[in-house]
Amino acid sequence: MTNDTAAVFEAVTRTYGSVRAADGVDLTVRRGETVALLGRNGAGKSTAVNLLLGLDAPDGGRVTLFGADPARAVAAGRVGAMLQEGRPVPRVTVRELVAFVARTYPAPMPVADALAVAGLTSLADRRVDRLSGGQAQRVRFAVALAGNPELIVLDEPTVALDVEARREFWEAMRGYARRGNTVLFSTHYLEEADAYADRIVVLDSGRIVTAGTSEELKRAVGGSLVSFDLAGGPTEWLGLLPGVGSYEVRGDRALLRTTDSDGTVRALAERGAIRALEVAPVSLDDAFLALTTSQTTPHALETAR
Repeated sequence: MTNDTAAVFEAVTRTYGSVRAADGVDLTVRRGETVALLGRNGAGKSTAVNLLLGLDAPDGGRVTLFGADPARAVAAGRVGAMLQEGRPVPRVTVRELVAFVARTYPAPMPVADALAVAGLTSLADRRVDRLSGGQAQRVRFAVALAGNPELIVLDEPTVALDVEARREFWEAMRGYARRGNTVLFSTHYLEEADAYADRIVVLDSGRIVTAGTSEELKRAVGGSLVSFDLAGGPTEWLGLLPGVGSYEVRGDRALLRTTDSDGTVRALAERGAIRALEVAPVSLDDAFLALTTSQTTPHALETAR
């Protein structure tokens, strides 16, 4: 643990019955980073968030926030959180709610500052239970800011929000991050991770598959995506083509992730296998699927690690 470190997972395990939701997780989040947790349902994202906030305890290993026990860091106001569940508080205004929460912390953020960062200044005197979904989510953000945290943790923060509300929420989050604060968020929206995260951590079956910038993850599974229509028959030969690190078959179409698209296409031409050929850069969606599906080849995973 150093002064540059916000959160640390050290060989963390957590089991619920027969399900191993955290399986030897090692992760360090540096101060000032914005880190996204990606994974399919059941990958371990919410478990990681709960362990980080002290809402659950690991079976093995250790979780620390700013060098301390998570519950201690949360109580001191050094960490704020937005969880998936929450109901609007009736008959109170936005300002009243944020002020009430702020009074529970030893060194809170000024209420006016929390409202400004969350983009709620003009709505401060509006009742919380009369806000739109996007506005209510920004209120949850302001409440998470009330303790003046150095780290904010977001569990699927934009679920059920429309496109405009999601954009407004992330603009508010950018303002918080620009102050030098740390953000850790889980999401199903890969475009959010691509646009807002400095680093992306991919979880699968309770383990960290890989971590890096969006561009690093894309390069890890091949710089280009070559797709074409199959004519049936075996597909094992696809993984032997030049440059191909991994591949998928979706219906009658093959998708090859390759570091040498020219060589891959030439080899396909020699086999007479070019049918409705397309070549495109690998997207984060492509990289995510390659890293979390059983059809990914061992070579791709070794490269990603």
